[in-house]
Amino acid sequence: MYGRYEYDYHYSDERIHAGIVRNRGYHTYTRKISGMDTVEKRILSDEGRIIVNPVEPLNLPSEITNLLEIEFDSLLIEPFGKKEIYLTFPIEIGVFIAAKKNIQVLDIFSFSPPKYSLYGPSNGGDITRWWHSDVFDSIPDVNRDLQGVMQLTIDNTHREWIEVSRAVFEGYGMKIYFGDIVSMVARLKIINRRLAETEFYDTPLTDVQSKALELYTARELHVVKRTYEMDWGVM
Repeated sequence: MYGRYEYDYHYSDERIHAGIVRNRGYHTYTRKISGMDTVEKRILSDEGRIIVNPVEPLNLPSEITNLLEIEFDSLLIEPFGKKEIYLTFPIEIGVFIAAKKNIQVLDIFSFSPPKYSLYGPSNGGDITRWWHSDVFDSIPDVNRDLQGVMQLTIDNTHREWIEVSRAVFEGYGMKIYFGDIVSMVARLKIINRRLAETEFYDTPLTDVQSKALELYTARELHVVKRTYEMDWGVM
């Protein structure tokens, strides 16, 4: 499904039919997923490229939040310990159209229905896209159209044992790579029992991956904050 195509782009399987056809004077992009509304857009362009890749999973059904919260079974990390684990995260797929050195978002869809939660108190917490993941000690085998793999380094800089069961990430800092799998590499820095910080690294997880086009780049958004401070703990 992922890749770069001309205006003859077409993809079909048991879940989705998507593609572009030439009409009188314009092209028509159509995407059909069972149980969802059909998306159809007319394109006035003679030639260009279609780019399909995973994007930040924070856009559906609308842009409610920039934060992704991954919850997992509780882990206890030793004082000043640093350990790598692997988690999964949800996939959203972006379809872009590029012509004359300009890129436009054409469509975003997902096979993983979104769930939302509240990180922090009801009178001042942050709304998050919520996802539950198993914890793995190596790269798990997942369907790259449904789930990505995150390598997370848990870095306990505190002098006490800390129990961890969640991490919250700022979407503007996400660096997604795709190929044999879809992946991100991140760090959870624990400062104390009540405070932690997350950040992403701009690096692939395997040698056969390409960097995904980022939504905020395509939308020409000015990004200031790329890390997230977890002020309400990691449990």
